[in-house]
Amino acid sequence: MAKPNYSFEKRQRELAKKKKQDEKDARKREAAEAAKQAADGDAGDTAPAPGADGNAPA
Repeated sequence: MAKPNYSFEKRQRELAKKKKQDEKDARKREAAEAAKQAADGDAGDTAPAPGADGNAPA
């Protein structure tokens, strides 16, 4: 019977762990971006003051 290749198994576990961590980080980034966009969207709903765009009101 062949001898088990523990180095290969360890490398596979490490790759699986890294992939799982990368997916978790990606989910966190997406959640942070969604929260930032939601916060930016709330601030953008207010009407600007007259002349706030740099033009004097007529």
